[in-house]
Amino acid sequence: MDLFEALYTTRAMRRVRPDPIPVEVQRAILDAAVRAPSGGNAQNWRFLLADDPAIKAELGPLYRDGLRRLFETHYKEAKENADDRGRRVFASAQHLADHFEDYPLMLFAFVQHDPSGASVFPAVWSAQLAARAHGVGTSLTTILGLFHPKETLRVLGVPEGEGWRLACAVTFGYPTGRWDVAPRRPVHEVSYRNRWGEPVGFTVDEPLWRKPT
Repeated sequence: MDLFEALYTTRAMRRVRPDPIPVEVQRAILDAAVRAPSGGNAQNWRFLLADDPAIKAELGPLYRDGLRRLFETHYKEAKENADDRGRRVFASAQHLADHFEDYPLMLFAFVQHDPSGASVFPAVWSAQLAARAHGVGTSLTTILGLFHPKETLRVLGVPEGEGWRLACAVTFGYPTGRWDVAPRRPVHEVSYRNRWGEPVGFTVDEPLWRKPT
C-alpha cells in the first residue's frame, strides 16, 4: 500500500464486522508497532491483545458508563448543540460503546512511570497503520483509562505496584464502510508559525493526496 494512502485514509472505523482477525495479521500489526520510535530505545510500554468474550463482557459496562459520564460533562454542550456532522460523530462514538463486546480484537497499550503516556503513541499509531495495510479498521479510545483505570487493570490482570498505567485502547475489525479521506479542518486553520496565532505561511484548501482513479 502507498504510504500516503495509509496516512490519508486511516481514520476511526467503529462499525466493523465480527469476523476474527487472523493470527498472522495480528503478528504483522504488532511487529510493525514495536519498530516505532521509543525514547532511549527502552520500549517502556506493553501491549495486551484481548479477544476473550468474558474479558470484553466485564469491560463493556465500564466503557459505557465512562462514555455516559463524558457525554454528561465535558461534551454535554457540544452534544446538545451539534450539527448533522457532529451528531454523526457522537452516534459513532455511541456505536462503539453499544457494541463494545462485538469487536473481534482489542489492543490495550500500557506505559510505566510515564504520566503523559506519550511514549507509546507512536507505536500505537504504527499498529493502526499496519492494520490499515491489511484492511483492518481501528479506533483509539481513552475512556477506560480516564474513568475506570483500576477496574480495567484488574480485569486485564495487570500487576499492581509496578507503575503501569493504561494509555489507550484500540478496537480492531474489518469495516462495513469504505475507506476514504476523512474531512478535516484545513492545515492553515489549525497551524501557526513561530508564535501562537501567526499564519503558518501557506494554505491547503483541498487534501494534497487523492486516491488515483
